[in-house]
Amino acid sequence: MECLMVDYMKKYKEWATNPYFDEETKKELMELKENEKEIQDRFYKDLEFGTAGLRGVISAGTNRMNNYTVRRATFGLANYIIKNTTEKEKNRGVVIAHDNRHMSRAFCMETANTLAACGIKAYIFDDLRTTPELSFALRNLNAIAGIVITASHNPPEYNGYKVYWEDGAQVMPHIANAITKEINSIHDYSQIPTINEKNKNLVVMLGEDDDSTFIEAVKKQVIRKELIQEVGKNFKIVFTPLCGTGNVPIRRALSEVGFENIIVVKEEENPDPNFAGIDYPNPEDKRALDRGIKTAKENGADLVVATDPDCDRVGVAVKATNGEYVLLTGNQIGGMLTNYIIEGLKEKNELKENSALIKTIVTSEFGADIAKSNNVDVLNVLTGFKFIGEKIKLFEQTNEKTYVFGYEESYGYLVGTHARDKDGVVASVLIAEMAAFYFSKGLSLYEGLIELYNKYGFFKEETISLTLKGIEGLAKIKDIISYFRENKIISINDIKVVDIKDYSKGIDDLPKADVLKYFLEDGSWVAIRPSGTEPKLKFYIAVKGDTEEISNKNINEIKTYIDKTIQKLM
Repeated sequence: MECLMVDYMKKYKEWATNPYFDEETKKELMELKENEKEIQDRFYKDLEFGTAGLRGVISAGTNRMNNYTVRRATFGLANYIIKNTTEKEKNRGVVIAHDNRHMSRAFCMETANTLAACGIKAYIFDDLRTTPELSFALRNLNAIAGIVITASHNPPEYNGYKVYWEDGAQVMPHIANAITKEINSIHDYSQIPTINEKNKNLVVMLGEDDDSTFIEAVKKQVIRKELIQEVGKNFKIVFTPLCGTGNVPIRRALSEVGFENIIVVKEEENPDPNFAGIDYPNPEDKRALDRGIKTAKENGADLVVATDPDCDRVGVAVKATNGEYVLLTGNQIGGMLTNYIIEGLKEKNELKENSALIKTIVTSEFGADIAKSNNVDVLNVLTGFKFIGEKIKLFEQTNEKTYVFGYEESYGYLVGTHARDKDGVVASVLIAEMAAFYFSKGLSLYEGLIELYNKYGFFKEETISLTLKGIEGLAKIKDIISYFRENKIISINDIKVVDIKDYSKGIDDLPKADVLKYFLEDGSWVAIRPSGTEPKLKFYIAVKGDTEEISNKNINEIKTYIDKTIQKLM
């Protein structure tokens, strides 16, 4: 511990006094000189480049998001590109996009300038853009890599840096590990090259034409165009981008396919780094949709759609049978989209014999059961949309399968293969189309869900998220996972455990991952994994019953067991 203390204090003093760091940074750090705990948290380690990039609180320090840590990560990425690609591949350049967060534009420019200083072309947009458009533009421009400056749905004080490879998906673990190695070899920030007159022409601006190409690709995924033309005028949609990047592309796409009655939540319409007071701009969280639901009630809307700040996740609220708006889960939306897409393709005689659905190992079996009943194969991948993107790439190379749809329980969906990451734009359009389809039959989307439950069983899922910040929190997360891994759990709430899968051993032809999954005798399952982007430990619970009452009872009993176990371990 003493060695650690010396190390972080040494780094702190260097940042606070070295002429390389700007005066504002040094002033911020000098104000912390009496706060050793804060100094420790900012400097006890370098901000980790995880499986896809950086994410952290914006402030000065090696364990924070700031111009210097962004510059260092970019130099590491540039070195990886230079060492591992041909000159021709390197010259294809890197596309960069950013969201509405604090410092996002500054980090975007820092990234572009560092790449240019290393002799690598950097494509940037004139303003904020969505993550799915970055994924699309990367492949459309035939770039070698891509970067999105975003912390997705994290609170306002966070920002992040996600890296993509030439296939349009976030970098796979072996590339991420190699980039990490390059970054970790950089100890002297002053050795990172800076842009000058000679290389500034390597920063290239993108614009309207690139946006239009993306929107056209999204519109091609619509299944029942005539249906939208028929009901698009009367079907009311309330939309909120939660102050993020989704406002322009989603409203444009919805309008161009035929939806005429789109009501935007005014307080959340325009980009705002503070998210109009929303602490957690995550469409999974009902509180983030409070204004949207209020607007829907005032206007008698049929559907509420919300996208997170970088517009790769989509949340939905619909009227239940009691007239109140309820938030659908990612598993419910994914299952319904699976059914809608498959039925639509069958109707058009376009469902191939080798069609496949891709989902993650912590995603419900709701969509999988629907797919299987329609002779569509189901493939399970690790959490992280890059693994879905990897399968799409494999399908294109081998023609072994035809991609139909891919999704994960955390509100991420991809219809079509124009992007290789979850796409909130295309998902919003298809969800609106699906809701309009039920509307044309005199049903709400919620009533459509109950129809499917009556046919396939009542699926119920919940996620318990345990947030544990800082050094102590990280240690506690490891301790809890170790407890479950080292102690043989034979039953959960008196229901026998019939199988345990420890994905850290590299099973089911999947890469190693820190995930445990328990399968129970009654068909329920529980999975445990640490979040890859937040200081959280997640417990996923999934049950299936003949009635909603049975499913609610079973899931509540498992939740009680997990809550008691966590309390015991804390």
